[in-house]
Amino acid sequence: MMKLGCCYYPEHWPEDIWTEDAKRMVQMGLSQVRIGEFAWSRIEPSPGQFEWDWLDRAIAILADAGMEIILGTPTATPPKWLVDSMPDMVAVDEQGNPRKFGSRRHYCFSHQPYREQCRRITTAMAERYGENPAIVAWQTDNEYGCHDTIVSYSEAAKIGFRRWLADKYDHVDALNTAWGNVFWSMEYRSFDEVDPPNLTVTEPNPAHVLDYRRFASDEVVSFNKLQVDILRPRSPGRDMIHNYMGFFTEFDHHTVAKDLDVASWDSYPLGFLEQFWFSDEEKLRYTRQGHPDIAAFHHDLYRGCCAGGRWSVMEQQPGPVNWARYNPAPLDGMVRLWTLEAMAHGAELVSYFRWRQAPFAQEQMHAGLLRPDSEVAPGGDEAAMAAADIQQLGQIGETAKSVALLFSYEAAWLFEAQPQGQSFRYLELVFEMYSALRELGLNVDIIAPDAPLDDYKMIVVPSLPILSPSLVERMAQMNVPVLFGPRTGSKTADFAIEADLAPGPLQQLIPLKVSRVESLRPGMAEKGADYDVTRWIETVETDLPSDEALEDGRGVVFSNGSVRYLASWPPAPLIKRVFADMGKKAGMAIYDLPRDLRIRQLGDLHFAFNYGTEDIDLTDHMQSGKLILGDSLIKSAGVAAWKAG
Repeated sequence: MMKLGCCYYPEHWPEDIWTEDAKRMVQMGLSQVRIGEFAWSRIEPSPGQFEWDWLDRAIAILADAGMEIILGTPTATPPKWLVDSMPDMVAVDEQGNPRKFGSRRHYCFSHQPYREQCRRITTAMAERYGENPAIVAWQTDNEYGCHDTIVSYSEAAKIGFRRWLADKYDHVDALNTAWGNVFWSMEYRSFDEVDPPNLTVTEPNPAHVLDYRRFASDEVVSFNKLQVDILRPRSPGRDMIHNYMGFFTEFDHHTVAKDLDVASWDSYPLGFLEQFWFSDEEKLRYTRQGHPDIAAFHHDLYRGCCAGGRWSVMEQQPGPVNWARYNPAPLDGMVRLWTLEAMAHGAELVSYFRWRQAPFAQEQMHAGLLRPDSEVAPGGDEAAMAAADIQQLGQIGETAKSVALLFSYEAAWLFEAQPQGQSFRYLELVFEMYSALRELGLNVDIIAPDAPLDDYKMIVVPSLPILSPSLVERMAQMNVPVLFGPRTGSKTADFAIEADLAPGPLQQLIPLKVSRVESLRPGMAEKGADYDVTRWIETVETDLPSDEALEDGRGVVFSNGSVRYLASWPPAPLIKRVFADMGKKAGMAIYDLPRDLRIRQLGDLHFAFNYGTEDIDLTDHMQSGKLILGDSLIKSAGVAAWKAG
């Protein structure tokens, strides 16, 4: 049964209210609490001077109230004395400016002495609390990469990159060949001549950029592993967790998760709606709800990160946030809806950020479950309602596999390095295909390209520019509908055009060749039957007839057996039609959902979520079944659940 929790900072509050806080958490229906991830300066106020007593008491008070504790390592906020002791530990931005103290995440992943300090503080915490029965999990660091802090151009990063290149290429001649450095006389005589790819006169070599992104991601992987390797033997039986972020691709989350037990993420649907690519119409329509697919997209993405599909929400928005351009309050009912939607996608925990709104410092405008005066905020009331709903719904089983959507962090880096069109954003491409699947009522698992594909009924690959032969071989063994999106198979692993042109190795499964690509500026459109192709279109050479074509006869969808290729950015009417046809051929139930309604199956339960401001009649979408939560006329921001008949 899914648990509820909150993020708590005892160091922010007078000790005489800790006991009452813990009691109120339990009364609200919470059972887990995350603490400690920003507390380094209180744990070690001066070098080597540890002050544990306050944290000992906080843990004891929370445990005595019945709360399970997730303890964070505090390495996201190194204290001032540590930064002053080694000023070069900070990250350096693309313009060559060092990051300064006074906020958070002021470190470079490649700085080896800072890693030793992380090893030291993590070891000290693990040895003191590793066997404490109240500690059920550890969170490593906090939000790797927040505030653009993955890619650093520091001296430490330069040295680390040269070492990484030497390990990968062995000899500099191999690097020169792989990167095509004969172009513009960029050849190197040794790895020690290679610098990070910033501050060049014009764009740097994209192969150089891609390898630097791979290197930066690997630095996060090893940084995380350093902490996990300390914690596991000293705190046996506890889960290892990290809290990922939304719409964030700066490092490979799948690879980091190989050292974790649970992938968690920080869910802020209203902030993400405001800060990302959504249209003005969507931002107004969903300003107090969040787009219907924002939270679900990340639930399904992070469920696919850890072995066994274990995932949770470590920070759930409970009210207005402080960091977006505009910060409205959620519509009444949305905090409850977001909570139960996480349950419908299989979460183990939803933890609200935060218990009490802080009256000071950078996040004082960020709502909590309690107001700064300790009165219950609207989010607190809805958390209590969700706790009661969870008890009513009880234990829920597993769901059979349905649609696999393959997601590649490397693809995101490649398209950022060479978008060939300002509007070609990998995340947006993936999201639009995911949203189309959800509008048809389909369950989606978002998984890595090398993840097992057994038992899936349908596979969607939005784009894989670097297409491994092993994936093509696995696809050849599949007998289910598969769709590959634009630019798939267009590059080699060294970031060069495939010798036989795109889609490269995929031509073994579908005989076509992309002979030309175009990116279209805003306002340009190529007309189809009931859709416009915008942003991107490919000219295809093939003897295959097209399944879908433009008015001028150019094909945009081709198929060969169960394999389909989409040669454009996906127009909504077209991609929904293609997905509906694939789903029907796979024997899956296909719905025609209203714009604001989403459904999700978990075990024998079906959930419905109304993201609109008007009531929606569920009768036509329930098929058969008995309601156990909500009504068939689902209210705005409402939730319904029923068992299949």
